[in-house]
Amino acid sequence: MKHKTTIAALLAAATLTTIVTTGAAPAFAGDQGQGRPDTYTLNGDGEASRFEGIGADERTGAFYVSEVTGGEIHRGDVRSVETEVWIEGDGTDGRFTARGITVDVAGNVYIAGGPNGLGTGRPDLWVYSPEGELLAALRVPSGDAFLNDVAIGPDGAAYFTDSNEPKIYRVAPNGDGWTASLWADGSDAITRSAGFNLGGIVLSTDRSAFIVAQGNIGKLFRFGFDGTVTEIANPGASLVNADGLVRQGNRLTVVRNFDHVITTLRVSADGSTARLVDEVASDPSRVFTTAKTLHGRILYVDSEFGDGQVEAPYEVVTNPLG
Repeated sequence: MKHKTTIAALLAAATLTTIVTTGAAPAFAGDQGQGRPDTYTLNGDGEASRFEGIGADERTGAFYVSEVTGGEIHRGDVRSVETEVWIEGDGTDGRFTARGITVDVAGNVYIAGGPNGLGTGRPDLWVYSPEGELLAALRVPSGDAFLNDVAIGPDGAAYFTDSNEPKIYRVAPNGDGWTASLWADGSDAITRSAGFNLGGIVLSTDRSAFIVAQGNIGKLFRFGFDGTVTEIANPGASLVNADGLVRQGNRLTVVRNFDHVITTLRVSADGSTARLVDEVASDPSRVFTTAKTLHGRILYVDSEFGDGQVEAPYEVVTNPLG
């Protein structure tokens, strides 16, 4: 059933022992690097760094990775193994943690703050220029926001998912500065449940909607620019712990963190339907949170979430299977 909703602005870590395959295994590009590294080293603090989000700039080959425990932002280049701390955390611009990241066509970097603003009055999100200049540090119009992931819309604005409430916020310049506003409230279609609700977000192929994951209950939703919010049926696919989403044409890669699974779906151009292509177990020694495409390959972030000792090396990899 299709649900209408109000649109503001524009209109346990379990390792699989059984692999379900309904098509050819996904082509992980670690062996197609053309001289580029298969693994990138992140310069953590050497004690308890945990990484989560990644944004990619197709024009320059740069990528940006967020760190959860301090909020610093790391930058790498697709041609080099080593990365660097691009912007410090630990209170820089009011940031003590960071989650999803994306990059717009101008190279501006958008950062979701997760719980950074919860009960603190600190910013929920930040926007930086390609040179690292702070353009905006904003709060969204909610007292309960956990901004998880972010994607660029067809209008060039950035859209942030909320893991607490079924809402999406829009961030864009307004002439005098930058504003954050409620874009969609999916409460009529989506039930808030315990754990992380809305997370990964990607634009549909025809640019008419966003495809959004609700990882705690394993569902996908279509947030249309026509004001509709609809559940996307995905027969045969368990999407519990769906975290990062990557769309390449009609192929949707779903990174399922603590399940240690990469699920591949085939989605329609408007994002209204999906079907299972395959599921493969990812490296059981890693917990992948999200991923982005960059120069023809998918880069996966090993978060080092979960139990066990957290220690270097911290890495972004092109082959999540190990």
